[in-house]
Amino acid sequence: MKSVYLFFTLISFFAFSQEKYLTKTGMLVFEASVPSFEEIKATNTNVTAIFNASNGEFATLALVKGFRFKNALMEEHFNESYAESDSFPKAIFKGVVEGFKENNALNNYLINGTLDFHGVTEKIQNINVQIKKLDSKLTFKGNFELNPKEFDIEIPKIVSSKIADKVIVVFEFTMVKK
Repeated sequence: MKSVYLFFTLISFFAFSQEKYLTKTGMLVFEASVPSFEEIKATNTNVTAIFNASNGEFATLALVKGFRFKNALMEEHFNESYAESDSFPKAIFKGVVEGFKENNALNNYLINGTLDFHGVTEKIQNINVQIKKLDSKLTFKGNFELNPKEFDIEIPKIVSSKIADKVIVVFEFTMVKK
């Protein structure tokens, strides 16, 4: 029920705009792999994203349990020990695409905003995003880095050498005009 409420809150964030784009099948991938150790990579293909082209406001919602790993045990450890997804079930980003112009077919922009993950809200600045317009769709592609410590995620010393200090987050959203 909380997910439905949050979704409608994000929708109302854009309620009075004319130029809204939406997807419920966006993709987030994160990787925290270290060479010579097992790959630490997960993908979530059910991410909701909404974009208001008239003012550049952008928001995403990902259910943390939606991230899938190749290794089921790694997925379990991620949800129970690191992300604590029962206590913190959502990752939410809210921001603004700086200087967006809808008439450009392909352009690079910066997104500035905040990410709420694991009960911590952090500013995320200067995310490079490539936005491509085709008919009534906009595709956002980009990536950025996060430090797990900034989100109060403690990595036990016994495994710290197997997990990267910086997590690379890659995103792709193909949104349809609503």
